[in-house]
Amino acid sequence: MIRHLLTYLSAILLLTSCSAVKNAFQPKQTSTASTTVEEKNEVRPEYKRVRTGSSTSTQQASIFQTKDVATYSSSLELFSLSQFKYAIRLDVPVETIQNKSLYELIDNWWGTPYRLGGTTQKGIDCSAFVQTLMMGVFAMQLPRTAREQKEAASWIPMDDLKEGDLIFFNTRGGVSHVGVYLHNNKFVHASTSGGVMISDLNETYWSRKLLGAGRVLQNSSPKP
Repeated sequence: MIRHLLTYLSAILLLTSCSAVKNAFQPKQTSTASTTVEEKNEVRPEYKRVRTGSSTSTQQASIFQTKDVATYSSSLELFSLSQFKYAIRLDVPVETIQNKSLYELIDNWWGTPYRLGGTTQKGIDCSAFVQTLMMGVFAMQLPRTAREQKEAASWIPMDDLKEGDLIFFNTRGGVSHVGVYLHNNKFVHASTSGGVMISDLNETYWSRKLLGAGRVLQNSSPKP
């Protein structure tokens, strides 16, 4: 009887020691509270539902943002410095400035002083500048004077103005001044006060002197 009792006691002690050893070697469990904190602090990518064609797919928003920025940056590289410069001067989006040869010619002549009868960059008058611009950019041969240029153009309403149309003014009697329309009510011309420059049709002086606008239809396609 005593021998059996001793055998049971030995078995109980052995099981107890094995359980202790097992617990000693098991890794510690992370508490529920700490796990919750880690999950809260975890940074997860955001997803957006994007419609592609007739199907709908889920993709990472960061992928589309990166693609959009890259596309926008590459599109800006297609424009020259003169296009950006004149987009600012005309207060229009740079995408509006498409005729590079036009704005490069304006930039080349910018600030040339006014001289009645002049035809060079040492001095030029309004009709000679328009004649030079229309030939250099649009391959159109115009007469020499503002009055003759009006006769060569087809009269158009002011609300139908397009880039390259001619603007006529009465500054000293009859058709005495001419410029070339650009965008946003702006036109380029050889002014007696500032030489080759850009002015606004809404300026008080020009709005009072304005006669109208004309379009030259002969060989109207611009040079590449």
